[in-house]
This record gives sequence, structure tokens and C-alpha cells, in this order.
Amino acid sequence: MLQLAVIHRAVQAALDEDAPWGDLTAEVFIPATTQATAELVAREPGVFSGGAVFTAAFELTDPRIQVNLAVDDGAAFKAGAVLATVSGPARGILTAERVALNFTQRMSGIATLTATYVAEVAHTNARIVDTRKTTPGLRAFERHAVRSGGGHNHRRSLSDSAMAKDNHLAVLAAAGLDTTAAIAQARTAMPHTAHLEVEVDRRDQIEAVLAGGVDSIMLDNFALDELRLAVEQIAGRATIEASGGVNLDTVRAIAETGVDIISVGALTHSARALDLGLDVRIRVGA
Repeated sequence: MLQLAVIHRAVQAALDEDAPWGDLTAEVFIPATTQATAELVAREPGVFSGGAVFTAAFELTDPRIQVNLAVDDGAAFKAGAVLATVSGPARGILTAERVALNFTQRMSGIATLTATYVAEVAHTNARIVDTRKTTPGLRAFERHAVRSGGGHNHRRSLSDSAMAKDNHLAVLAAAGLDTTAAIAQARTAMPHTAHLEVEVDRRDQIEAVLAGGVDSIMLDNFALDELRLAVEQIAGRATIEASGGVNLDTVRAIAETGVDIISVGALTHSARALDLGLDVRIRVGA
């Protein structure tokens, strides 16, 4: 769940970036007493995410603004649906509008794309998970959006688990270190609660990695036939993650090979912002 402190920190930074010395346009054009109501309207169908972030953009701009969310994060909606209503001082609503939309459009776009991937593998036991290919500073928001779409999160950061990838293994090989021994040594240096994963790009690497005592094996850029053979070879001795070359055209077939997890960088690095609009109605007076 998104923590309020995390939301406020990121949203306040965005507001400060967008209006570092106030909103000059609103101040010179909109009388201070002007009140407004606005509706967050979907211009296309999708899955909603970012309700708390949307709300924070307005409340941090002016605490007198009230936001009422009509849908929860994770809810599917149709084009034309009203997702939230906003009411209060017009200046504040207009000032916060773009920041609120930027976050909510981005998060809902990720949730919508994730839901599409999840639907493709629903007939299998495979989980769709994200990666660390996130926008710097906004990982918590983007990963929340993945969860809104029915996906799952990979490790949150480099501090959460040990994951030796191709470059780590290349360094070990260059130093003349045995892969199995290096993995076993890493296991002894880790907390007993920590997860250990190692990436391989060939089936002949699998036994050495398993012998070291891993929890998960990432099969990177394996062809479908090689994935099936690798699943048979591992035979439940480790959790199997497939990565690389995953898109909406390939994810179903990858899931049907029997892998446990499919990591998809595109969920966060390639999702487009969903088309949401804020329709504002203004009335003059207190």
C-alpha cells in the first residue's frame, strides 16, 4: 500500500516544480473568491490507479479543496465514466490540475497495460511482475499501479534481495571463481530470510546454479522450446522466472511453458498515459 508520506513527498515536489512561485495565470485571471467544481472523466476505457495521489495534488495545493473518488484503485471503467469530483477554490483546482492528471494518467496507463498482460496468462499459474525499469523517484507510484492492474512486484530495490545477473557472473568468471561456490558463499553471507536469485542465459548453466542453493532462477531470453526444457530440468527445485522478449504477442506462450513468474519491464517503461480529462465548471462568488 502506498504510504501517505511517500505520496506527499513526490506530489509536493511536482507541485513545487510546476509552480515554484505560485500560479501566475490563476492569480491574475481568476478572482480569489471564485469557486469551481470539476469532474475527472475517462476519455477511453481502462483500469484506475492513483486515487490517493490525485487527491493529494489538490489538498496540498489548497486544503479547502475536496476530492471525492467515484472508483477505487484497480477498478475497470468505460469511456465517459466520471472517476472523481473536485470542488473548492478555483485557483487551487486550476493550479493542481496538471500535476494531478500527470500522475493519475500515468498510473492508470500502467494499471491498464498490466491488466492486459494479466488477462493473457489468466489460464496459467504464471504471475506477471514488474522490474526496476521505473521512473527515478516514482517507483512506489508505478509499482502501486502494477498492483492495481492485477500484477505483482519484483524486489523493491537492490537492498531487498540478492539477484546475480549476467554482469555479476561475468565478473566472477573473469576472476576465475566457480559459480556454484560463489553462490554458496553468498548464501552464507545473507540474512536467512533474504531471497537469492541468479540469472542464466543457457540451460547448461542451470545445474551449477542449483547446486549453489538458489531460491529462484531467471531464464533470460530463452526461446520457447528452451524454456520448456528448462522447466523440466529444474523440476521444482527453484522458482522459475522468465525474462526478456516479453510482450503482448509472446506472453501467453511463455506462460504456457510452465514458468512461475514472467517479468515485464514494459509495464512501467513503456506504458502510455491513459486519456483522462478534468472538466471544470466555475461559478463566481463565495
